[in-house]
Amino acid sequence: MLGLMQDWPLLISKIIDHAGLYHGGRKVISRSIEGPIVETTYSAIRLNAKRVAKRLEMDGIKLGDRIGTVAWNTWRHLEVWYGITGMGAVYHTLNPRLFPEQIAWIANHAEDRVMMIDLTFVPLMEKLQDKLPLVERYIVLTDGAHMPQTSLKNAVAYEDWIGQVDADYEWKQFDEQTAAGMCYTSGTTGNPKGVVYSHRSNIIHSLMCNAPDMLGLSSRDVMLPVVPMFHANGWSLAFTAPMAGTSLVMPGAKMDGASIAELLTIYKVTHSAAVPTVWLMLLQELEKTGQMLPDLTKVIIGGSACPRAVTEKFRDVYGAEVMHAWGMTEMSPIGTLCSLKPEYADLTGDAWLDIKETTGHPPFGVEMKIADDAGTELARDGKVFGRLLVRGPAVAREYFKGEGGQILDADGFFDTGDVATIDPHGYMRIVDRSKDVIKSGGEWISSIDIENLAVGHPDVAEAAVIGIAHPKWDERPLLVVVAKAGRAPTKESVMAYMEGKIAKWWLPDDVVVVDEIPHTATGKIQKTTLRDRFKGYTLPTA
Repeated sequence: MLGLMQDWPLLISKIIDHAGLYHGGRKVISRSIEGPIVETTYSAIRLNAKRVAKRLEMDGIKLGDRIGTVAWNTWRHLEVWYGITGMGAVYHTLNPRLFPEQIAWIANHAEDRVMMIDLTFVPLMEKLQDKLPLVERYIVLTDGAHMPQTSLKNAVAYEDWIGQVDADYEWKQFDEQTAAGMCYTSGTTGNPKGVVYSHRSNIIHSLMCNAPDMLGLSSRDVMLPVVPMFHANGWSLAFTAPMAGTSLVMPGAKMDGASIAELLTIYKVTHSAAVPTVWLMLLQELEKTGQMLPDLTKVIIGGSACPRAVTEKFRDVYGAEVMHAWGMTEMSPIGTLCSLKPEYADLTGDAWLDIKETTGHPPFGVEMKIADDAGTELARDGKVFGRLLVRGPAVAREYFKGEGGQILDADGFFDTGDVATIDPHGYMRIVDRSKDVIKSGGEWISSIDIENLAVGHPDVAEAAVIGIAHPKWDERPLLVVVAKAGRAPTKESVMAYMEGKIAKWWLPDDVVVVDEIPHTATGKIQKTTLRDRFKGYTLPTA
């Protein structure tokens, strides 16, 4: 016997319809790339999204076509996400912080047909366009008055482009499993791999995020998503906030402490989300100015570990609760969030900080366990640690075009690459990473890519990269090299050799020459031994 309920497909267009019809006057405030603050509403965003959908169809875009975006968090970026998905195409966020060659590789692998870009990135895309033969046109997210002279193919100002059509458009109907968005993860070895979100997964993930023990957003809240929309599906905030009717404040390209402090206070922000680096800059700004944050209640911190001092300061000085979060691009991305269950509600002092330092517990919709190398599940006692495995309706089952092969085990669990503990109440703590990637300011850096580049230096025989603690960036790469016989590599010569071959922020903060690098019996570099050896090492940039 089957249920007798309606078949109501979970399509992203239903989110903006709900926001536009039932929270239509709720404001979306953005610091525009042009400079001024721009205020709009969910109702207006819904209508412009329909224009985007209609205009894309005029340009011959069809169901499943990928539309690249290289843009900051603004109302226009929000409009194009909903317009793209509403007509059945796929938004594909490209991270402009990657090395240009990697951006080109990703855009070509995704087969992007159109590129929507902010003014900031016009010069970047002009340099790359010869390497992007599949891109048919570039839409610059600005108006005619600010449209620059550009060599970009079929370039047009966004406002002029959507101005050619009206908003009389019916959202397309299709299977809820249809692809909605793409985001490439560089947290793996080799080339980045594409994660493909469906309409269904994005909506289920947003419902999970809005549970009271998770983000718990409401129509009475104001959310400032500092985390860029190109970072891990924008932490789903572009869907979660409109679903709840939450007002949005979008920071644009200015994410320094002073700019964020200004938005938090003027627009009475109650919730905000960013990586620890942003919060450290904000706290420094607040200490300098003496400014307070009377409306801020929740501070969502993810991307890398949150210092205990940050958690304490937000609570004791600003009256805001830090919610430590963990997730992955492959998880849409929220996996856990650290709200306090009744079992821990009365904790104080270091015991309270010990719990708040964990990444928290999973929402309904994320199944999580730890296992040994044989796949045997381990105890949830908060002590024993093992490989962290996850599954759920918003967790990837494979990468785009099958890259990386089979990524699920026999029970459908995805190996996160992290090593963790889980306590009896479900609180998860990351102990280490089985992958040797480095997290710097919430972004991934591949140690293997740096090593492969370093050994190309004529004086270097072998190289290893490990993450070293950094007070601002959480971790920064330390490059350890062994010289070729009769050669004498220096830090200066190695750094000069790597300059321009990888993204600038990937460059190691220091280079150390050693006599030998430790290896396992099978010839693999023993990075655990290296980490022990350089434990407490102070980088010159620290």
